[in-house]
Amino acid sequence: MSTPTPQAMPKGMLARAYWAAENTPEKRNRAVDFYRAVAIGFVILGHWLLVAPVMRGGEVEVTILLAEQRWTHYATWLFQVMPVFFFVGGFANSLSWNSARKDPAKARAWASGRLARLLKPTVPLVLLWAVAALIASRMGVSTELIGAASQAALVPVWFLAVYIMITVVVPITMRAWDAIGIWSVAALALGAIAVDAIAFGLDQGWLRWVNYAFVWLGVHQFGYWWRGAVRPQTWALALIILGVLWAYMLIVQFGFPVAMVSVPGAEMSNTRPPTTAMMAVGCVQIGVIILLTGPISRWLQNKTPWAWVILLNQMIMSIYLWHITAMVAVVGIAAVLGGIGLGLEPGSGAWWAWRPLWLGLFVLALIPLVLIFVVFEAGSRAKGMAPPGPAQSVFGALVTCAGLVMMALSGIGAANAIGVNWVAVGLVVLGVAIATKSFQRTDEA
Repeated sequence: MSTPTPQAMPKGMLARAYWAAENTPEKRNRAVDFYRAVAIGFVILGHWLLVAPVMRGGEVEVTILLAEQRWTHYATWLFQVMPVFFFVGGFANSLSWNSARKDPAKARAWASGRLARLLKPTVPLVLLWAVAALIASRMGVSTELIGAASQAALVPVWFLAVYIMITVVVPITMRAWDAIGIWSVAALALGAIAVDAIAFGLDQGWLRWVNYAFVWLGVHQFGYWWRGAVRPQTWALALIILGVLWAYMLIVQFGFPVAMVSVPGAEMSNTRPPTTAMMAVGCVQIGVIILLTGPISRWLQNKTPWAWVILLNQMIMSIYLWHITAMVAVVGIAAVLGGIGLGLEPGSGAWWAWRPLWLGLFVLALIPLVLIFVVFEAGSRAKGMAPPGPAQSVFGALVTCAGLVMMALSGIGAANAIGVNWVAVGLVVLGVAIATKSFQRTDEA
């Protein structure tokens, strides 16, 4: 899609989305953007349904429905859509890098441009929670409660940290694809299987963390396979059958968990760190993606649905990063009002009956947050300044991810004078600045 001039671009996000819909090249794979938007919707709905705050003894407790009702473990097969993100991300990253590497100047700027939209939106989220933690600490709120609330709100950053690292190695993984093609996916899948076999068979649990690389790189690499080719439905059916059989073997024969997200109190998780069960689920999801791409692409030839897909993708990072903060805000207000609506036992019939109202309130709280902070998704740099080079961008991404991982693991609260984990906050702010800030002027300037 060509970049419009300021004079040609209409005002208003929806108007710009309609303009973009009318000017979309025919060759664009519109289903990719649709799948990304739908996957975000499933992530948000899953979090809003499975996280169940309840008022007990005058205090708010965060109950995870997965720990209370076992049937919800099967529901995670629907809501665990991280493989979709990595698959369509591989497709999009391969197209972008394949185009950029033809021009040395574009290749040099590729990493910083790609990372800007991923990294910049994290800064306001982190700073807002840092300020909230500081104020709460001054009001006498316990470090444990601050940590729990902020950790819940910052859960989305764990995925972001992994995806950032996958993105920065795209030039390397693309070279592997160019050299051996689909065998690069097979090699990563075999590596993931070997890690699980050694970790569980020889009681070497520490080794499982390596599968953050093997599993998610493998799914992302499979997205390269989708680029530039129409895959027949026989491939789709084969992937679905493979994924179902693979998951059956892991769960029934080897005792892997049914749940495809972490369950509090469980001895083992399929996601932290990921097991090859995520690859099995990924095969099923990718098969469904290929199966439905044709009809979805034809439907998206209509301007209105395609414009809304474009609009959602323009704010997708903001929606993803802020949806739990919106939920925390609504629950906090309810608690201040005496626990209104928080007295129902999670998972009961009455609790489920009230879920649509709660979901509506969460949406109402999320909308203003997205509209305020969506501006941070627009990647830009100062005029006359050269974009950061690959080394600078990658180093900045590493620093940022270090801070994000610290927050994802323990929240933003800390037992210090200010009640804030200032090291984690500082790493995020500093890392984003390094990865995206232009320090050198262009020759033209």
